[in-house]
Amino acid sequence: MSPTPLARRLRLGLPRRVFAQVLLMQIAIAVGVAVLATGLFLAPLSAQLDDEAMRRALAIAQTTAAQPQIAVDLQRTAPSRTGPVQAEAERIRKASGAEYVVVMDMRGIRWSHRSPAQIGRPVSTSPQQALAGRDVMEIDTGTLGRSARGKVPLRDAGDRIVGAVSVGIKYDSVRARLIDAIPGLFAYAGGAMAVGALAAYLISRRVQRQTRDLAFSDIAALLAEREAMLHGIREGVVALDRGSRVRLLNDEAQRLLGVGAEAIGRPLDDALGPGRTTDVLAGRVTGTDLLTVRGQRVLVANRMPTEDGGAVATLRDRTELEQLGRELDSTHGLIDALRAQDHEHANRMHTLLGLLELEMYDDAVEFIGEVVGDHRVTSEQVTEKIHDPLLAALLVGKATVATERGVALWVSDRTLLPDRLVDPRGLVTVVGNLVDNALDAVAGTPHARVEVELRAEGRTAVLRIRDTGPGIPEERRELIFTDGWSTKQPPAHGKRGIGLSLVRRLAERQGGSAEVTDADGGGAEFIVVLPEALTDPSLTQKDATENTGNTGNTGNTWSAGNTGTDRSTGYPYGES
Repeated sequence: MSPTPLARRLRLGLPRRVFAQVLLMQIAIAVGVAVLATGLFLAPLSAQLDDEAMRRALAIAQTTAAQPQIAVDLQRTAPSRTGPVQAEAERIRKASGAEYVVVMDMRGIRWSHRSPAQIGRPVSTSPQQALAGRDVMEIDTGTLGRSARGKVPLRDAGDRIVGAVSVGIKYDSVRARLIDAIPGLFAYAGGAMAVGALAAYLISRRVQRQTRDLAFSDIAALLAEREAMLHGIREGVVALDRGSRVRLLNDEAQRLLGVGAEAIGRPLDDALGPGRTTDVLAGRVTGTDLLTVRGQRVLVANRMPTEDGGAVATLRDRTELEQLGRELDSTHGLIDALRAQDHEHANRMHTLLGLLELEMYDDAVEFIGEVVGDHRVTSEQVTEKIHDPLLAALLVGKATVATERGVALWVSDRTLLPDRLVDPRGLVTVVGNLVDNALDAVAGTPHARVEVELRAEGRTAVLRIRDTGPGIPEERRELIFTDGWSTKQPPAHGKRGIGLSLVRRLAERQGGSAEVTDADGGGAEFIVVLPEALTDPSLTQKDATENTGNTGNTGNTWSAGNTGTDRSTGYPYGES
């Protein structure tokens, strides 16, 4: 068997789990801090004890020198083991607990000492500073060993220096105090380390729960997988914190919402602006599969709160699906209309056959003329007032559908729209949605009628759609333009509530407006104003003249447009 590589042995010696590594690191930090704190405390403690000992020796020396009798005895007597200076110095030494109390003359000769044999001999260390009138604190070694010393001058009644007093504190007692303090200090340090270890354990357990007992390598792999998944899926993902600030936007969400990475970290209202999409993502509108419109896209949003107070929202692009669904609805409507026309055509053929069998040829010719004339009159009335072929074809087709539904669709006498639209398909979207809504509103009511008025005021297009339906209550006139709001049953392919929202968005994108009021005589009247909807007349006069002169040649094209010209725009639309 081959030996285990060194790197592998080192890896096996360390715990892989996050909580275990955190625990070890925190315990190591706690021990290191405790050891460092103990060392930092011991260093100044030793210096502090030395300073206290020197100050104590100096205080004893100053107290001794303050007694005037010692200076008098020093001047009047000779150094002696039984002299008054020795007796007084020993009394002070025993009372204060000092190592020694030495009184010396100006020559440095001892007049007192703990060892009587040293009396009359010079001191072992220089007394010059004290004899010069200065107080001295030091740690030095003398005849009795190392000691903390204090030296002061000795003055007579005339304040003249006659000698000095030196007091020593045994240094072993200072070291003993330091050693005695170490066990207690270690006890405190040990207690601190125990508390730190317990806190480290509790924190590591919390980390263990939050990281689901994973290793650092597992967390790194999960993060890499999350990044790949978030930026690879074709569904928008938006993550918010508890303050409704954006903390994550994948690539698809940036595309659907029309924002960039600069939105990350900003409040949702600032990043997206006011609107239903912001309300849905912020949780101010609740529910599942909420429908919203962002720009030209229809989105389905779902929002899920997270444990930290934030939320994660997903966005699905429903634009193409919505468009296909609307086209499917249009196809079903046209199939129903064709089925009804087939029945009507069969009835007319039976009537014509009967007239021919009865040899009522004149009546048969008149009957055919009336049938063909009705359709021609309708087409001519529309094309005389609306010169744009797409809009004309749309209204001719809507007129046929309206007839099958028992609704009279009228083009107002005030209607006049030249063929110089900047965006015909956008206007087809607006007109188609509003006419469909009006037909739905009046279908099945007595004397049902829908009136369309399209006028050009300079470069501004003004659209008015009036119906004889029940109208719209004043408190709902703004609500009907909200994404996803509808009073109708949803179709089989999805939800309603898109059409009127798109109408307003298209109008506002062109700097215009869309609103609803009460129509004269009852019902609702939708008014859409589209500034800059038409080109400059001076630039398109020639083209407009040519298109107007060719209207008779395009009638068949408009009739064929009944198959759903209004569904060919790039915008999905529906009912309010």
